[in-house]
Amino acid sequence: MGEQKVSLVEDQQQMERFVRYLLNDVKALEYMLENDWFESDITRIGAEQEMCLVFNKSQKPAPIAVEALEKMQDFNWVDTELARFNLEINLDPREFAGSCLRDMENETLGRLRQISERLDPFDASIILIGILPTLQKSDLEMHNLTPVKRYFALMEALNRQLKGSAYELHLNGIDELHLRHGSPLLEASNTSFQVHLQVAPSEFVKMYNIAQALAAPVLAMGANSPLVYGRRLWHESRIALFQQGIDTRTSHEHMREQNPRVSFGNGWLDQSIMEIYKEDIARFRVLLAADVEENSLETISRGEVPKLRALQVHNSTVYRWNRPCYGISPNGKPHLRIENRVLPAGPTVVDEVANAAFWLGTMVGMADNIGDIRDFLSFDDARDNFTKASKFGIDSNFTWFKDRKVTATELVAKELLPLARIGLEKKGIAQKDIDRYLGIIEERARLHTNGARWQLRAFTSLKKLVSRDEAVSGITSATLKNQKLEKPIHTWEMPKLEDLDHYSPSKIRVEEFMETDLFTVQKDDIIELVAEMMDWRKIRYMPVEDAKGHLVGLITSRLLLRYYTHKDSPQCAGKTLVKEIMIEKPQTISPNATIIEAMKIMRENKLGCLPVVKNGELMGIVTEMDYIRVAGRLIEQMEK
Repeated sequence: MGEQKVSLVEDQQQMERFVRYLLNDVKALEYMLENDWFESDITRIGAEQEMCLVFNKSQKPAPIAVEALEKMQDFNWVDTELARFNLEINLDPREFAGSCLRDMENETLGRLRQISERLDPFDASIILIGILPTLQKSDLEMHNLTPVKRYFALMEALNRQLKGSAYELHLNGIDELHLRHGSPLLEASNTSFQVHLQVAPSEFVKMYNIAQALAAPVLAMGANSPLVYGRRLWHESRIALFQQGIDTRTSHEHMREQNPRVSFGNGWLDQSIMEIYKEDIARFRVLLAADVEENSLETISRGEVPKLRALQVHNSTVYRWNRPCYGISPNGKPHLRIENRVLPAGPTVVDEVANAAFWLGTMVGMADNIGDIRDFLSFDDARDNFTKASKFGIDSNFTWFKDRKVTATELVAKELLPLARIGLEKKGIAQKDIDRYLGIIEERARLHTNGARWQLRAFTSLKKLVSRDEAVSGITSATLKNQKLEKPIHTWEMPKLEDLDHYSPSKIRVEEFMETDLFTVQKDDIIELVAEMMDWRKIRYMPVEDAKGHLVGLITSRLLLRYYTHKDSPQCAGKTLVKEIMIEKPQTISPNATIIEAMKIMRENKLGCLPVVKNGELMGIVTEMDYIRVAGRLIEQMEK
């Protein structure tokens, strides 16, 4: 879509015109397949590297992509992404042979280094990670949408398709996340390393089905996205977040099935790549139109290769995890590719290339040694495995060939890595590179670790010592340090408090700092219940909310002390309910305010706490104890 001049479909005439071009493209593609127009005597690989930009001092998202790109106008290989804090680079296609994997690693490192140099004036860095740990929901408001016409068009097109009142996220892991969001910009939480494999048309069905079967074990070994907005969720939360973040469906009373635009698919491929394109056109309405001038059927009649722009625009708005791609090679011949969208960005470039080597090698090795994957594995099991890998990563247990149950690490170590080695050797990959990249996967399996497992261990450890915001900042800081050293993930040590030496909380927002695990009461509860709860939980402030979660009052330990001290006095006689002693209109603060603003309000008004409220709804609370904790950490840093 990035290469197309796309727009919203504004009227019936525009829709009819685009759909006719789309149908012509389908017929043209069928004709080229039937008449052997495609390149099939060479195999190429390629990749796209997505990345986040973060400020060096705060480790928070840096929405500077547009300004940074102005300093990179001589780089024709870097482009915008959906959000202002993301960039993407396109790596050169290269023949799948010899030193191609090492060349891919060196090219990626070189281009990232060039971008990093242009980021120096902004005091910002690149980070490769599936979901940035310091990212917050407020970072995904529309003000952070990259100001490019096609992105605005995509957001508006999705909003027009939305059947409910908001986009909803529901993920359960160690923690839970249930929230609503007003735009599909939630998609921008995700960054990936997308690998492309050119496939001959005669082999496409076989290879695509193998890619579907391998999605689970490849994802399990490469998972790197367990933290979402400070919550420990799926090992590869990108999978669920991407689907739910742009899901326009809503619940119904009936059992009608409706597919999301982000999906694993509905069954094995049987005859041709055309099955995918036709299904996607049949299932999903056109989201965007394009300024298509080429009649692909007329182009074919002249013996020329069409660009199939309409088909490519529609294909770019249906997000299969293994996506079919059409392209034209430098020699003018059309070709087909499988785009692996499963893999997250990071933890380092060498880890990413190891993931790619594992997938590419196993694709080839399995194609030569297994035959038709459908004879060994049901599609339902392949899809179920993919969901398990998304949730549990390297901890997954899969259903594999002939209904056999096997752990992810055992499957990879004993069966898939040998196949990957065979496949890479067949392609003539340099032996030292095979050992280097597959060795990294082997060590992950042996040590039972990957990016997700490292982040989860690190967060759980740090959370015992510091606040959630400090913990995710420490993980981000440690990740940046290890990436600059280009150390593979299985060699990383756990982050220490020293990684927080540059932690600066002055500009963080209240939503990143507040306590969200709240104990509350309602105004008709008895006072004795409040007293007992505050004693049990050792808390000094108790918000009072109504049945809808709206703040209606506040109880403090001081109020309770006054009540019990004067319980028998005329002023307290007969009072038994919360509503009779609570502060009815307590001072509150917005979640988007800064910690400095919160401290100023509390200091000037001599308050011990501030409930955090948005549109009347209670979201969290900040207390003086939160500031004491942060102040203590800052004093420790000063002492060092």
